[in-house]
Amino acid sequence: MNKTFDRYAGIVFLAIGAAFAIGSRSISTSAYGSNVGANIFPMVLGAFLALLSLRLIYETFRRQQAEKQKQNLDYKRFGIIFAAAVLYAYFLEDIGFVISTFLFLFIGFQTMQRGRIWISLLISAFFSYGVYFLYVNVLDGSLPGFPTWLGLS
Repeated sequence: MNKTFDRYAGIVFLAIGAAFAIGSRSISTSAYGSNVGANIFPMVLGAFLALLSLRLIYETFRRQQAEKQKQNLDYKRFGIIFAAAVLYAYFLEDIGFVISTFLFLFIGFQTMQRGRIWISLLISAFFSYGVYFLYVNVLDGSLPGFPTWLGLS
């Protein structure tokens, strides 16, 4: 962990998060077929990014590094998660939010830590359907549902 890099990255991400939160105020507050406006996600995600960046900056100032270590970068894991994210974005409309999010989370969990397949399956399933249920039914938003060939829509 490089303390200097983390500090600068935290400052950059803090600026990006603040820009997203401020910039989301100029986006329309209502969307067709949804009570949740298009400005909600960028504002919440920007605020979340800014808060996490503040935490990162705080941690870098608080922690003193005893020794500097060079970490080997794990290109294989990065490649797998990057490919999964690209495929997630590509197939989101075709296979729906719940299935694509479930597959992305499951692949991500298994890439980061092999084993514990049942726990990864349960967390991926509950999280993907829970977010879909909360956003569509509670907040009256709209997300791509299940594919029509499943007969669940």
